[in-house]
Amino acid sequence: MTVLVVSASRHEATRGIATAIVEALRDAGLEANDLAPADVHGLEPYDAVILDSTIYGGEWLPEANAFVSRFDAALRRKPVWLFSSGPIGDPPLPEEEPRAVERLMGQLLPRGHRTFAGRLEPTRLGVVERTVARVTGAPFGDYRDWAAIRAWANEIAAALAGPAPVPSAD
Repeated sequence: MTVLVVSASRHEATRGIATAIVEALRDAGLEANDLAPADVHGLEPYDAVILDSTIYGGEWLPEANAFVSRFDAALRRKPVWLFSSGPIGDPPLPEEEPRAVERLMGQLLPRGHRTFAGRLEPTRLGVVERTVARVTGAPFGDYRDWAAIRAWANEIAAALAGPAPVPSAD
């Protein structure tokens, strides 16, 4: 079983989550690769896909949306999970699901979606992003929950290792 983790990350925090997921999947005995959306040229070598994006303004990054458009039909033929990264603070805000998720859930029919808290470090931001963060009072820090991330990856590994679903008689 080979799993592709496709990660759209602006400042590498989401890529860090994807890397942790790949490590957990490998620890569970699966083959797993983490690629940026632009580096994926086909889904044929993969049995399952985990697709993720950083969230900005309730939306996935353009490169993640372009990936979905490019591989829409192929994604619907494979087990797919989605995750979003972006809420920050303690507790992480915003609490509501990103707007992009409802559309993607209906389009791809994934087996699940999870939103993980992210990281906001001023040294990784551009001038405009730092200004917006200060003006809005966004809390700087790393809010990623590594135990929750690994537990989710283990749930996916268990689902992929389980018995194949029996086709319905319809």
